[in-house]
Amino acid sequence: MSSTRSPLAPATILEPAAIAGVTARIARARYKAWDRCDLTFVTLDEGTAVAGVTTQSRCPSPEVEWCRSALVLGRARALVVNAGNSNAFTGNRGRAAVEAIAARTAQHLGCAPSDVFVASTGVIGVPLPIDKAEAGLDAAYAAQPCSWVEAAETIMTTDTFAKVAEAHAAIGGRAVRLVGIIKGSGMIAPDMATMLGFIFTDAAVDAAFLQSALAAANRRTFSCITVDSDTSTSDTVLAFATGAAGNPPLASTDDDGADSFVAALSELCMALAQQVVRDGEGASKLIEITVDGAESDRSAHVIAMSIANSPLVKTAIAGEDANWGRVVMAVGKAGEPAERDRLAIRFGATQVAKDGLAVEGYDEAPVAAHLKGQEITIGVDLGLGEGKATVWTCDLTHGYISINADYRS
Repeated sequence: MSSTRSPLAPATILEPAAIAGVTARIARARYKAWDRCDLTFVTLDEGTAVAGVTTQSRCPSPEVEWCRSALVLGRARALVVNAGNSNAFTGNRGRAAVEAIAARTAQHLGCAPSDVFVASTGVIGVPLPIDKAEAGLDAAYAAQPCSWVEAAETIMTTDTFAKVAEAHAAIGGRAVRLVGIIKGSGMIAPDMATMLGFIFTDAAVDAAFLQSALAAANRRTFSCITVDSDTSTSDTVLAFATGAAGNPPLASTDDDGADSFVAALSELCMALAQQVVRDGEGASKLIEITVDGAESDRSAHVIAMSIANSPLVKTAIAGEDANWGRVVMAVGKAGEPAERDRLAIRFGATQVAKDGLAVEGYDEAPVAAHLKGQEITIGVDLGLGEGKATVWTCDLTHGYISINADYRS
């Protein structure tokens, strides 16, 4: 947790009301030498459905593997989140820690260990200490319920502000609510989701439908952000539906209210995803990149991410330099269909290049003014087809180096 708040942080942090069927508590497990809570313990009513997406890293943490196995069952009674230690790349000791956490939680709640979901974030390669985890769980179980902001603060590592979002939907005449918390600031280049994100709703939703809705929302949101091109070993996003709202359970897109719920879930995921980018390590500018005219949406996405992940593009934006040649470079290296003499580029509303050339006599003044702002837009038109994609990233400053050079110290 950084003491210096991101300049892109929201002016105020949302504090939603509790979700029926969900109780969050926090405690100090003391995974690191810090004076803060670092264990979040969320209990869920019986009958809660769960869905999730996890990292595509080939070196996933034991927590990710545990969640994947538990997701198959589609039910949940608890979530445990550890901050300060990712427990990744820790072999049998890491697996034993996850099993111990699930067993201790199941003992408290009288449920099966497979009903317990576990996530951890922090330094890679250090086994999670079981004694601290169990003591933290016992303390959290005895603690008073906490707020969403307190839960969001407890899952933070290098984040500079708590990330919370809320959305609403109507299902079968019943109002339902969705609340999400997320953490993430560096090692952000999700192939599925971002760092650790948790969504809670009082809607009654079949686990299979919840899974399809979350996967679809993820493709448009969490999988469209990047801070530094690095995919974490621990990326996990989980959605829990308690059913406490009493609506007719959603099981298909044809059900009354399904469209409303899917739209609300996507809205919530977008809000959470963009907060992560706004808190990118060392970030001073939020950058939105839209690619049009590609041969397919997939191709457009690959090209957009090539631009978003380019250190040269990101440092140019940090320096408020409209160096569109770096955008050309990023398009060309993406490995997707592109024709130089059809390419067009804009910064903000100003066209700076077209038909493979600089726009003759274009006025740099509005471009310079746009780049001095905190929210930057870059547009690329390939002129090849109907494919389109939008992604979000941040600039690359000296702050990123400072944070990561000292990460373990």
